Amino acid sequence: MTTTTAAPFGRLMTAMITPMTHDGAVDYDGAATLAAYLVTDMRNEGLVVNGTTGEAPTTTDEEKKRLIEVVREAVGPDVSIVAGVGTNITAHTIELARQAESAGADGLLVVTPYYNKPAQDALAAHFTAVADSTGLPMLIYDIPGRSAVAVSTDTLVKVAAHPRIVGVKDAKGDLAATSQVLSRTDLAYYSGDDAVNLPLWSVGALGAISVTGHVVGDRIHEMLDAFTAGRTAVATKLHLSMLPVNVGLFRNQAAVLTKAALEMLGLPGGGVRGPLLAASAEERHKLREDLIAGGVKLQENVGDGAAR
Repeated sequence: MTTTTAAPFGRLMTAMITPMTHDGAVDYDGAATLAAYLVTDMRNEGLVVNGTTGEAPTTTDEEKKRLIEVVREAVGPDVSIVAGVGTNITAHTIELARQAESAGADGLLVVTPYYNKPAQDALAAHFTAVADSTGLPMLIYDIPGRSAVAVSTDTLVKVAAHPRIVGVKDAKGDLAATSQVLSRTDLAYYSGDDAVNLPLWSVGALGAISVTGHVVGDRIHEMLDAFTAGRTAVATKLHLSMLPVNVGLFRNQAAVLTKAALEMLGLPGGGVRGPLLAASAEERHKLREDLIAGGVKLQENVGDGAAR
C-alpha cells in the first residue's frame, strides 16, 4: 500500500466507476482493466471502490466484495484500496466494513448517513461504531449536498481523537470550516470536489479523491507535484486547463458521464443501473466538446451515440 506520513492512502485516488455491461451486470474484467489503467496511465496512488461514483447504492453486498477482490488482484499490494462502506444504517455499514477488511481493502470511506438526518451526537456515535468494528483506518465523507447533513467542526474534532479515524473526504464546499478542522486536528484532508482541488490544498488538504481522475489523473498528479514544490503558477495553469472537464463530467450524475467519457477513450464503462439512465446522444455530444476543450485526447467516433 502506497502511503506517506501525511497521506494515509497516497495523495491521489480516483473514486472508480463500476464498469457494467449495457444490461446492467457488473463487468469484473472491465473493472480490472480500468483499475490497472488508473494506476499506470492516470498515476493514481490509490483507488476508492464502491463509492457513490461506483454506484454503490445499487450494487449488492456480494458484488461489492468481489469488486474489492478483483481490483486488489489487478493493482497488486502496493496500491491503496479504500472501500466505500457507508449506508444510512449503522449495522449494515459495520457489516460492509468487516466484509471490506476481509476482502483486502486498506481503508474505509464512510459517508454521512443520508436521508435520516441524524443529529451531531448521533453522527459521532455512528462514525465511532464503524471505526471500532475493524482494524482499518477510516475516512469520513462529508458531503451535505447528498446526505442533507454536514458534519460540524466540533463533531470532526471530537471523532478525530479515534485512532482509526484518520481523515476526511471533503465535499462540503466550506473552506472556512475546513480550515478550522485542519487547525484543530491532525486529520488528513482529501478534496472531494475536483473543481476546488487546488483551493483546498492551499488551506492544508493534502490530496484528492477524484472523479475527473478517470480521464485527467495524470494532470491532477502533475498539479499536485507543482503545488507541493511551490510552483504555484504552474499549478494554477493546470487547474484552469481542467475546468471544462470538471464541468463536463458533472452535468449529470458523475457515474453517468464518466462512463460515457471512458467509452470515448476506448475504456470499460458500460451501462448504469436505475434510477440512473445512461447518457443521451445530446449529453454525449456536449461531453465530447467539454473533454476536448479540457485537453483530453479522445478516440475518433467512439462513444458518441446514446447507450443501448
